[in-house]
Amino acid sequence: MMTVGMPPASNVPRSLIRYAPPVSLEPRPEDFDLFAGLRLIRRRMVMIATLTLLLTAAAFPFVLGMKPVYHAESRLMIHRSLASGLAQDGLGRGDALDLASEIERLLSKGSAERVIRDLKLDESAEFNPALRGTSLAGRLRDMLRGLLGNRTSAPADPDGMERIIPEYYRALSVGRDGATAVIRIGFESRDPELAAAVPNKLIGIYLKERENSLRLRLASALSWIDQRVGEQRRRVASAREAMERYGKATGIASEGPDEQGKAVMDLSARQASIVQNRAQVDATISALLAAGDQPEALANVVVPDNIGTIERDLRRQQHDLERLLKTYGDNAEEVVAQRARIARTQSDLGIERERYIQSQRATLAALDLREAAVRADLMSARRKLSGYTLAQAELTRQQHGLDREQAALDKLEEQRWTLAAEAALPGVEAEILSPAAVPLLPQGHGRAFYLIVALLASVCIAATAAFVREMMDKSVRSYDQLEAIPGIIPAGFVPPLSRGRSLPVFFGHSQGGLFDEAMRSAVIALKQSNGGRFPASVIVTSAHGGEGKSLFARSLAIELAAEGQRVLLIDGDLRRGNIGSLFEPGLRLGLNDFLIGEAALADIVRHHSTTGIDFIPRGNPSLDKRPNLAGVAAVLEFARANGQVAIFDSAPILASTDTVQLTALVERTVLVVRWAKVSRQAVEYALRRVKSISNDDVVVTINKVNLKRHSLYGFRDGEMISKDLMEYQKKNYG
Repeated sequence: MMTVGMPPASNVPRSLIRYAPPVSLEPRPEDFDLFAGLRLIRRRMVMIATLTLLLTAAAFPFVLGMKPVYHAESRLMIHRSLASGLAQDGLGRGDALDLASEIERLLSKGSAERVIRDLKLDESAEFNPALRGTSLAGRLRDMLRGLLGNRTSAPADPDGMERIIPEYYRALSVGRDGATAVIRIGFESRDPELAAAVPNKLIGIYLKERENSLRLRLASALSWIDQRVGEQRRRVASAREAMERYGKATGIASEGPDEQGKAVMDLSARQASIVQNRAQVDATISALLAAGDQPEALANVVVPDNIGTIERDLRRQQHDLERLLKTYGDNAEEVVAQRARIARTQSDLGIERERYIQSQRATLAALDLREAAVRADLMSARRKLSGYTLAQAELTRQQHGLDREQAALDKLEEQRWTLAAEAALPGVEAEILSPAAVPLLPQGHGRAFYLIVALLASVCIAATAAFVREMMDKSVRSYDQLEAIPGIIPAGFVPPLSRGRSLPVFFGHSQGGLFDEAMRSAVIALKQSNGGRFPASVIVTSAHGGEGKSLFARSLAIELAAEGQRVLLIDGDLRRGNIGSLFEPGLRLGLNDFLIGEAALADIVRHHSTTGIDFIPRGNPSLDKRPNLAGVAAVLEFARANGQVAIFDSAPILASTDTVQLTALVERTVLVVRWAKVSRQAVEYALRRVKSISNDDVVVTINKVNLKRHSLYGFRDGEMISKDLMEYQKKNYG
């Protein structure tokens, strides 16, 4: 049953009746909830099935249009020949073979054109786009380019080769087999014989073109190196002739520079000897001039024997004088005689010294003359030696140039010999390990496999789209989503009316059912929120339009009237209300007329005999006068005096300030939230507007609940409409 609970005792204070959310039993975020995923799939089963069928249907023509493709492959080994390696260095250590270059040869455009022409691939619609019809995608692409103004004229292609070559390359695969010297050449085609013919044809073209290319390269290289050898020989001959002419012009003999060197060395030695002798003579003259009468000053000077004899006599006489002075007095006859002898000896010594000095000066002048002559001879010898040295250096430089030119000639001769050897020996050897054979089975899987893959992919895409749609859905579906909002009182779920039923039909004919049970639950919730009695005045509103608030207000009035309660149903939507048309069409006066003072209260209150409900229609809204909502208090007083419950069917609270003011005048506010349509943010903002006028709790009911789909969510209140309870309701109420 759609009930909230038993009404509390009438003596329970109203302030104690509050909505307490149940203890959370939902899985934690870090837990994996498999059933939540299964429930999501069940909720979005229609969407998933529809998308799956659409995607599979879109892929079906492509899968059916797939034709079997055959793949054939040949294996070619390319390596440097042993003879070529031995010819290079005698040890077989030539440069490593560049297989990447050989692969580029196989992929060359010239080889592709020859294969296409020889095997007539241009006559096959598989490789010639001109023989195929334009696809739908191609036509759409061309149309889009035309609309965007990007259509450009294609360059002229008479034979269509530029359009065939890309198709050929897409079917061709050439690559190295691991780190070996084996190249794998594969080709795909719908024709198995053509798939095997292309690799074999390509290998034959490659071998022939490589042989021709190598032959042309060697011939060109030999021609070039022969020209270089001739030029180098002329340069060697020219260098040799220039060297011979220079040698004859300078007259350089093989022994000339050595003799000049010896002469320079001899003259340098003589000059050094003269300089040394002159220094000795200068030292002797200086010592003799500085000695004076002191014979001991000449101890280190070489003097003639006569001067030495006189010096020895002088020293002996001076010694005898010292001895006589010690024995006799200064005026003794022996002392005077001895001093006379010393004076005569000193005079003789001075004369001899002067003579010797003069002779030394003459020797010094002779040495100067000899030194000048030797210096002149030395300068002449050095100049001659310098000339010989420069000439010899130039000759040596020319000899080195000749050696370099000869070495270059020898290298060119060696290169020419190497090229001649390579011309006689193959540079590489190619061995066909396995030619391409005609494949017996197509490549890949059959159409059934791709249909299954397309179906699985469609299911995955559809499930992903459903998950994204679910993540983007922020609408309210349960009270669990509103439990964080304070000040709300849940009034249960209200399912939609059964097909074929409307309010005019079941006025006074309530026979139970889910909708009736939901309305009874709402009445009980309103009583519980008001201390056990039904509020004297209630306003029914919603966040947006189209949420079923008018249906709820009228159904609530009918339910109360069925319980024997007197009810006054008031159309509080002063612009778009339609209560009057439901009960009694054609009424003109209503609440608008009363609020602007153009009608009395008794004139606007109507009675519906079938349900026993009094109602006030909307009336005629005036463009000149604004309704005075203060008159609503008179309406409420009228209902209280007559013992009636006043129920206002108002405009959406987010669209009308009149509704906000009415919530301040009534005793209880009911907010109707349409299931899976209104967002939680809108509900929260609507409650905030109510709270801005009144601090009372707001009764919230979720309307037009899809019971079957709601049970597929993991909300706690889903147990109220579980499968067994739904079956129970159906068996008992139909």
